[in-house]
Amino acid sequence: MIIMGLDPGLATIGYAFINLEGSSYKPLHYGAIITQAQTPINRRLEEIYQEMTQLIDKYQPDELAIEELFFNKNVKTAIAVAQARGVELLAGQRKGLPIYEYTPLQVKQGLVGYGRASKSQVQQMVKLLLHLEEVPKPDDVADALAIALIHGQTGNRKEAFRLK
Repeated sequence: MIIMGLDPGLATIGYAFINLEGSSYKPLHYGAIITQAQTPINRRLEEIYQEMTQLIDKYQPDELAIEELFFNKNVKTAIAVAQARGVELLAGQRKGLPIYEYTPLQVKQGLVGYGRASKSQVQQMVKLLLHLEEVPKPDDVADALAIALIHGQTGNRKEAFRLK
């Protein structure tokens, strides 16, 4: 099964494709979609949609796992990122992918065993589990790999996280 992990955003969207065979994970491709701040938001959203659909077409994932958004301060940023996340969800939906979401707490708890784990602890676990030589950069890419890994580990519990 090929899982697409996604760390949503507007400026930087981390994505990852991993192959799950039994209990073994193999990274297929990972990276980031980058949009420029000076570009109008409607154009940035279009760029995200186009790149997402191209990636989905190329790597043919079976499922999409995405991180839930969490903001507690900057409402303007939250709205722009939420718009981008909507476009990212739409790209997956239009391609017929089952979509699952996970909180940052679930990702940390699942990978490190501690819901308040540091970003570097999560990144080191991603590196270890996927046998990578170094932690992927930017951080959004490592986060996307972590989300894909967590989705693969949820087994029969996946229905609890599926977007309805």
